[in-house]
Amino acid sequence: MQIEIIISFIGYMLVMLAIGFYFYFKTNDLSDYVLGGRGLNPSVTALSAGASDMSGWLLLGLPGMMYSDGIVGSWIAVGLIAGAYLNWHYVAKPLRVYTHHLNDSITIPDYLANRFEDNGHILRVVTAVVILIFYTLYTSSGLVGGAKLFEATFNITYSDALLIGSFVIVSYTFLGGYNAVSWTDFIQGILMMLALVITPIVVVSELGGITSAVTAIASLEPSHLNMVSGVSLISVISLLAWGLGYFGQPHILVRFMSIRDENETHKAKTIGMSWMILSIIGSLSVGFFGFAYVAANSIDLADSEKIFILLSQLVFNPWIAGFLLAAILAAIMSTIDSQLLVSSSVLTRDVYHAILHKEASDKELVWIGRATVILIAVIAWYLSTDENSSVLKLVSYAWAGFGAAFGPLIILSLYSRNITKFGAIAGMVVGALTVIIWKELEGGVFEIFELLPGFVFSWIAILLFSRYGAANPDSISEKFDEVQSRLKYT
Repeated sequence: MQIEIIISFIGYMLVMLAIGFYFYFKTNDLSDYVLGGRGLNPSVTALSAGASDMSGWLLLGLPGMMYSDGIVGSWIAVGLIAGAYLNWHYVAKPLRVYTHHLNDSITIPDYLANRFEDNGHILRVVTAVVILIFYTLYTSSGLVGGAKLFEATFNITYSDALLIGSFVIVSYTFLGGYNAVSWTDFIQGILMMLALVITPIVVVSELGGITSAVTAIASLEPSHLNMVSGVSLISVISLLAWGLGYFGQPHILVRFMSIRDENETHKAKTIGMSWMILSIIGSLSVGFFGFAYVAANSIDLADSEKIFILLSQLVFNPWIAGFLLAAILAAIMSTIDSQLLVSSSVLTRDVYHAILHKEASDKELVWIGRATVILIAVIAWYLSTDENSSVLKLVSYAWAGFGAAFGPLIILSLYSRNITKFGAIAGMVVGALTVIIWKELEGGVFEIFELLPGFVFSWIAILLFSRYGAANPDSISEKFDEVQSRLKYT
C-alpha cells in the first residue's frame, strides 16, 4: 500500500475526530446534542441532508448496479430525484414549523407524541421500536460498506476493517453529537460530489472520449445502452418507488427540523437538489463507464460494488486516489453518524427521559445519549460481521421500512386535521409489517419493491383507523389550525 494513500486516509479521519472534539465543548444540553439547537444555516442543512441520505450506497451500491445492469439502473435515480424534490417542497417547511411550535419537539417520536397528544406514550414507544429495528439494519449497511473500503484499500481482513471503520465513526458521533455530525456531513458532501464528478471525467478521457466509451460498451454488452432491456413493468415501478422513501427517513427529516429559520428551506432545497443531481449523475457514470474501462484493460472485478474503489486506484496518482477513497469513507460516515444519533436520541429522549426518568438533568441526558450511541453501534457491528453482505440489499430493506412506516404518517400529519393517534399507530405498524412480510414472499407480484405496497397499505390504515376510531379532542384541531395559519404568513 502506497504511503500517500495511507497519509490521506489518516489525515481525513483526524479532521473528522477534531470536529467531534470541537463540538464536544459546545454541547450543553440534549437539544444541542440531538438537534444542534436548531441553528444550522441552509448550506449545512442541505448538504448534511444529502450526505446523510446517500451514504456509501452512492459510491458503492449505485455504481455497482450500473456496472452490472447498464442504464436500466438509472430508473432508480429518476425516482430518488423526484422523491427528494417533493420532500423538500412539501415536508421541510411545515415540519420545521410544526416541531418548533409543538413543545419544541426535537425527535420524530417527540413530534408525533405532541402532534397527537400521546400522554400514554403508546405512540412514542411504537415509533421508537420501528426506528431502532430499521436503523440497526441501516447502520449495518454502512459498516459493511466501510469494511469493504478498508479491506480493498489496505489489504486487511474484513473483520479488522470493520473494527477500524466502526471506531472512527462512533468516536466523533459520541463526542460532538448533532453539530459534529452535520458539519462533518457538510464537508463529506462536498468531498463526495467532487469525487463523483472528477472520476468519470478522467475515466472517459482514458477511454478516448464519450463516443469511444459508448461504442466500446455497445460492442461488449449492447443491453447496457437500453433503458428498458430485460426489465419488466414491475421492475421499473419498483425502481421508481424508491422515491417514496424520502418522506419517512428520520435522519433526513431531522435536518428539516434543525434549520435555523423556516423561511430558509427554499434556499436549502435549491442547494440540496443541485448537489443531489450532480452526485447521482456522477455515480451512474462511474459504474457505466467503469464497465468499459475494466473490459478494455482486461481486469477481473469480482464485486461490482467495488468499481469506484478500483478506478480510484488505477487512474489517479496516489495522493488523489487517497482523496477519492476518503470520499467513500465520507459517504459511509455521513450516514452512519446520522443514524446512530437519531437512534440514540430516540432511546434517550423518548424512552429514558419521557418514560423512565423524567427528572433527568441535561448533563445526564447527554451522557445517556453518548452511551446509547455505543450500544447501537455494537449491535450493528455484530450484524455486519457477514462479509458477504450486500450494501444495496441492506439499504433497500431499511429504506423501505422507514418509508412505509413513517412516510404516509408524516405527510398526513402535516396536511390533514382529521388524523388520530390510533390512525397513526395503525399506519406505522401496518407499513412496517408489510415491508417485513413482503420481503419474505418474493416471486410474482411480490417482486414489487416492498416500499410501494407498504406505503399504500400504511396510508389506507391511517385513514381507516382515523375515521372509525376515537375522534381527536378539540385541542389537537386547534393546534393544527394554529400551525396552518402560521404557515400561510411565513
